[in-house]
Amino acid sequence: MLSERRLEVLRAIVQDYVGTEEPVGSKALTERHKLGVSPATVRNDMAVLEEEGYIAQPHTSAGRIPTDKGYRLFVDKLAGVKPLSSPERRAIQNFLDGAVDLDDVVGRTVRLLAQLTRQVAVVQYPSLTRSTVRHVELLSLAPARLMLVLITDTGRVEQRMVDCPAPFGETSLADLRARLNSRVVGRRFTDVPQLVQDLPESFETEDRGTVSTVLATLLETLVEETEERLMIGGTANLTRFGHDFPLTIRPVLEALEEHVVLLKLLGEAKESGVTVRIGHENAHEGLNSTSVVSVGYGSGGEAVAKLGVVGPTRMDYPGTMGAVRAVARYVGQILAES
Repeated sequence: MLSERRLEVLRAIVQDYVGTEEPVGSKALTERHKLGVSPATVRNDMAVLEEEGYIAQPHTSAGRIPTDKGYRLFVDKLAGVKPLSSPERRAIQNFLDGAVDLDDVVGRTVRLLAQLTRQVAVVQYPSLTRSTVRHVELLSLAPARLMLVLITDTGRVEQRMVDCPAPFGETSLADLRARLNSRVVGRRFTDVPQLVQDLPESFETEDRGTVSTVLATLLETLVEETEERLMIGGTANLTRFGHDFPLTIRPVLEALEEHVVLLKLLGEAKESGVTVRIGHENAHEGLNSTSVVSVGYGSGGEAVAKLGVVGPTRMDYPGTMGAVRAVARYVGQILAES
């Protein structure tokens, strides 16, 4: 365990390096920070921090930079994330409040996160498996053709065409719509199959084939993997940090194109609280020079999806964590009110 004084020295090195992009020397540290000790003591503390792998010397200059291990300790010992200012909070609310549907909410969230953090923003669409049914609508398009519309509590809308084995009248359609909604509205998607399995038997024999077809389409919609959708924004922000990536940012860009990789990264975020993965803690080799800050969002107390940012390890962790957490809260409120 590091002493409190050496932790202070490490904090000062991280803050200065993030702010200046220059390796930090002991003289600069004692001039910029009230560490309460002599430059010789700071040099000794820096030697211990380097020996224990928290900082490194990138070249023969006197300056040091934090390592992944140093950033990890800095994040773990953070007293708290940086709160957003009142104007920033108002700007978030005003920007997100104008959203007209779920795609718009996700699109605005991505743009907002990228602007606030100046990193790459990643937002996962709400997961169907964690959603509940708000309404099922059935519309007649032709005597033997229907449209099924499934609306979730997170504002997701899924539409499917249903070709019926026989004509289905308006009276029967209204009956099916009413009975279906009475069973599934407000219930978890995962519970729906069991809730509707005996529904065909409650209809006249000639209608059972159509009811079964409608239910089969509904259940297919529930298990489809359209939930594994992401939106990414702000990739151009990486070009501002070219020198933060060894050799080239190409591996990072290639990793960002693989949505499976990003979904896995977001999946590692805790249900509550902000998760930070630093450098080599990211399993994908292309992201070894980046940090991923992520959090769950949702209505009520449960996360229905994750959002976060990807950027160089030399990032403003308190500010980034504060922005990610604040945006997630606002998105959750919008989903709850939608």
